[in-house]
Amino acid sequence: MSASRRCLCCVKYLMFVFNLIFWLGGCGLFGVGVWLSFTQSEFSSLPLSFPSLSAANLLLVAGGVTMVTGFLGCLGALKEQRCLLMTFFVILLLLVLTEVTLTLVLHIFHNELDTKAQDELKEGMKDYLTDEGLKSSWDNVQKMFKCCGVTNKTDWYLVINGTLPFSCCSGGMDQCVEGWIEPCYQKARQWLLDNILSVLVFGVCIGIVQILALIFSLLMYCQILRAEKYLD
Repeated sequence: MSASRRCLCCVKYLMFVFNLIFWLGGCGLFGVGVWLSFTQSEFSSLPLSFPSLSAANLLLVAGGVTMVTGFLGCLGALKEQRCLLMTFFVILLLLVLTEVTLTLVLHIFHNELDTKAQDELKEGMKDYLTDEGLKSSWDNVQKMFKCCGVTNKTDWYLVINGTLPFSCCSGGMDQCVEGWIEPCYQKARQWLLDNILSVLVFGVCIGIVQILALIFSLLMYCQILRAEKYLD
């Protein structure tokens, strides 16, 4: 019984440490999501299919769920309760499966998702002249990225009668005729990829911790069950 108890304590503290790292990782993801939301607040009236806005919301959700799951794992390890451990294991397993599924979907259908997002943004452009918030967001995007339109500056021609908004050109011009050549969707997407690499590496590390946490929670569950049977 002494050896079994020592083994249980070892697994218990290992699981606690891994879940603490997991929880801290969730805090990090949530923090990046908050930072991205604030830095992109000027674009808040755009549809959520806009790359940086969708990434911010995804990080906020992923970080929040990770924090809650990590806390549950820490609590289950400290209390040595099989019910908490099994709940943690099931939630974490579902989270891992969701992450894997989402990654595969994004990888396989990224072209279709890009096309759908661009179509949604183009549809939203139609309210540019009537929605002041949307107008401000588009102007901020085009000034920040020095871009014009979703996929091409001609996207604006049907919206504002064959002309371009002033935000498609440098300041100080009476009328915007030529406009910037680069499309805003690709420019924003590239900006996101350039800035999100460290977050992706961090996410892979969190994924490894998740797998280890699954293993340790199952081991601890089995150890507690074995100890209860011994006592009976």
